[in-house]
Amino acid sequence: MKPDNPLLKILACPLDKGPLILDETGGALYNPRLHRRYPIIDGIPQLLPSSGEPLVEPAVEPAVEQEHDALPAGLPDSA
Repeated sequence: MKPDNPLLKILACPLDKGPLILDETGGALYNPRLHRRYPIIDGIPQLLPSSGEPLVEPAVEPAVEQEHDALPAGLPDSA
């Protein structure tokens, strides 16, 4: 599947019905909200709920950690 394929605008995740992102390197469609990957086999997206593969994401993203560490001195920590 190519990035300019018009189908990408109408394909949706079978679980949350949200838009999917094309992962060209892995040959899959990705749902960043649920961290699930749906394979594309022979050009056909496999969009059954059981076809989705959960992806492990880091618990805290580095950008969030940097933001927390960058609090000005004297401000109370919310943690």
